Amino acid sequence: MQEQEYLNRLLAGEAVEAGSEMHLMMHGMSQQAIRICMEINSAYHEPGELKALMGELTGRAVPEGFALFPPFNADCGRNIYLGEDVFINSGCKFQDQGGIFIGDRCLIGHNVVIATLNHHMDVDRRGGMVPKPVRLGSDVWVGSGAILLPGITVGDGAVVAAGAVVTTDVAPRTIVGGNPARLIKRIA
Repeated sequence: MQEQEYLNRLLAGEAVEAGSEMHLMMHGMSQQAIRICMEINSAYHEPGELKALMGELTGRAVPEGFALFPPFNADCGRNIYLGEDVFINSGCKFQDQGGIFIGDRCLIGHNVVIATLNHHMDVDRRGGMVPKPVRLGSDVWVGSGAILLPGITVGDGAVVAAGAVVTTDVAPRTIVGGNPARLIKRIA
């Protein structure tokens, strides 16, 4: 299986069954991501070097204005899609096999987790995984320690409060917080 076919199948929501060809591809891509993330995290890098390493991780040019404060971890890298002027603070963990789409001018706080995979609920298939993308609109701010679960969309201009666990979509120009995250207020 070729890399692009694998990524397309994940973005289409195809389940990854334990022991399958897709599962083996997942492990191989994870090893590549681990290698690049270790490089990002093992020494000081100038901002341009970090941008280049993120380009190596994602497999595409990183848009203008990108900034990253390591450490940073991803389990695939190739399914991270970045807009312009994105800032990712230290300690973030991206489980991007299912696709992470980050809009322009997003701010991602310390220790944010973005997850795009769930295991099957059927015990006999528990080793398999179901991908669902996470999408952040433009001008989203995700506070420190927030967790964004598979399949959610955060609308343009929204704020996810520190420590929130986002289990459902977040409307544009709103602030959500708590576990599970709930509407706190609308932004004028």
